[in-house]
Amino acid sequence: MELALGRERKKVVVIGGGVAGSLLAKSLQFLADFTLIDEKEYFEIPWASLRAMVEPSFAERSVINHREYLTNGQIIASRAINVSDTEVLTATGRLIPYDYLVIATGHADRVPKTKTERLSEFQEENQKIRSANSILIVGGGPTGVELAGEIAVDYPDKKVTLVHTGSRLLEFIGPKAASKTLNWLKSRRVEVILEQSVSLNNISDGSKTYQTSEGGTFEADCHFLCTGKRLGSAWLKETVLENSMDVNGRLKVDENLRVKGRKNIFAIGDITNIPEIKQGYLAQKQALVAAKNLKVLLAGGKESKLATYEPHSVMALVSLGRKHGVAQFPLTTISGRIPGLIKSKDLFVGKTRKQLGLEPHPVHD
Repeated sequence: MELALGRERKKVVVIGGGVAGSLLAKSLQFLADFTLIDEKEYFEIPWASLRAMVEPSFAERSVINHREYLTNGQIIASRAINVSDTEVLTATGRLIPYDYLVIATGHADRVPKTKTERLSEFQEENQKIRSANSILIVGGGPTGVELAGEIAVDYPDKKVTLVHTGSRLLEFIGPKAASKTLNWLKSRRVEVILEQSVSLNNISDGSKTYQTSEGGTFEADCHFLCTGKRLGSAWLKETVLENSMDVNGRLKVDENLRVKGRKNIFAIGDITNIPEIKQGYLAQKQALVAAKNLKVLLAGGKESKLATYEPHSVMALVSLGRKHGVAQFPLTTISGRIPGLIKSKDLFVGKTRKQLGLEPHPVHD
């Protein structure tokens, strides 16, 4: 759909350069006066970060500078701190005007600003794993489970203990998948402690004794906290969108992925109140629907032409090391090498790079 000749280019601003924001930015960069606002200079494929902790070189492909795929837009490496009806204010004091705004700030995560610093972090985390004989993982959701699996496969001699407050692992999916996952971890000598918590107060890494909520103690040379991250919406509470959030801090969107009551503000990814589990591949699907709708609006198309987004039923793929995995589909749950072939070998890194118009394997200078 071509823009009318002679018409002044509309200003599109995307806040957040994660899974959803980066794909939408790539899709729209040549169709508008485009700005991406993100507090870091790169996009990181989030589900690949655990592999990068045990194999730091993996991050060379999964951490991608925004400028690699966003060749035509303006990139502002700063936090957004306020939104008005017409402008975004950044932490560095810049006011960025917009005709259309997309909010894709996902979950708040403390990460360095530059790719070089992020790669160094993976090296440090890898050294922490390599130098430890025993490792504690706190949290039995997908992050904790996948990290335990990565360490158990790459470092089978290390003692790995996973502590989870819930009655089963992976509570966001069904009990059958959780049971298969527990059995796989146990077969790799990972000790799993359920329905207990661990106090991490006043504990720093280095051969420490940890205590569980039941009074048990065990030794671990280091620990990794793999519990849920805060939503990246706290900054919106004193903006024009303060009444557009639900009780959980998620932005309420309509079927076209616009913030309810707003014609020119979209929200995509984990920050939305769409009733489906928050997963990267669904954030990407939302990004493509929002991009399609923005193309219609930028070309002066009718509202009736806007695409709708339908919530998806639960489907999950959890990687277990390099070759295995557990998959829950709407009608069946499978574990072993088949889901491993789907996800675990490359963790969709090549596919995600291709979506951004990049080579699956970067050519080094």
